[in-house]
Amino acid sequence: MFGAAAHAQDSTKKSQSPALDNVSVWVGGYYTNNDTTLGGQTRILNSNGDVNLEKDLDFKKHKTVPRVRLDFLIGEHQGFAFDWYEVDRSHSKTFNESVNVLGQPITASAFAKGDLKFSFGSAAYKWWFGTGNDVFGVGLGAAYYKVRGSIDASVTALGQTQSQSSSTDLDAWAPNLQLGWRHAFNDQWRMYVNASGVKKNGGQLNGHIYDTAIGLEWFPWQNVGFGAEYAYTRIKLHQDKSQYDLDLDMKLNGPAAYVRFRF
Repeated sequence: MFGAAAHAQDSTKKSQSPALDNVSVWVGGYYTNNDTTLGGQTRILNSNGDVNLEKDLDFKKHKTVPRVRLDFLIGEHQGFAFDWYEVDRSHSKTFNESVNVLGQPITASAFAKGDLKFSFGSAAYKWWFGTGNDVFGVGLGAAYYKVRGSIDASVTALGQTQSQSSSTDLDAWAPNLQLGWRHAFNDQWRMYVNASGVKKNGGQLNGHIYDTAIGLEWFPWQNVGFGAEYAYTRIKLHQDKSQYDLDLDMKLNGPAAYVRFRF
């Protein structure tokens, strides 16, 4: 009771929008539908190829991705915004095929394993415009992302085994632009839209990362509530290596749920 009264008194004293909190925390998970393609191109004869993790290696299309966000204001209309999530996937598949050659049965087997771990974190300084139930935000900052991945494959036929593997482990920093809209229906219900983009043209690991989300928040208690959103993330990165190039094209979309804390 005292906390609610203090919060109301503080909001009255300031020109801060009721759609914003001094401190906001999101802790939850992003239940993603995945479409991931790893590609490669060698310097020799300009040969290239790609593998889709879901279609070719039978990776599960759905994955729960942990995600944490933190926003806090400095004053009434500006502050910092932080975001972190990590996609960690691994799967293996065995293929067996029998063929008849000149009346003799020949069995060939193949094994393939793929691992992919993508980590992303961002920090931005954000300006919020508006004092009523609607506010619009613009943020500028930096993003850190890291890709660790590998594909190992082997084929066995006629007693002979051939193996091949490819891997990457690289990280990078890039500028980050954020846009946002917040609306407060009342003290318990809110709606929001987030959009952010990362683009890097140079360096060994370059490309772009886009993220959008639309969500709804409900606070049955003054400082604790729940959030639900639908999000879409596109990650398209290119790595330049001395002997060959690697590409990552990953699309994530699906619902997310959070426990919300506000102070």
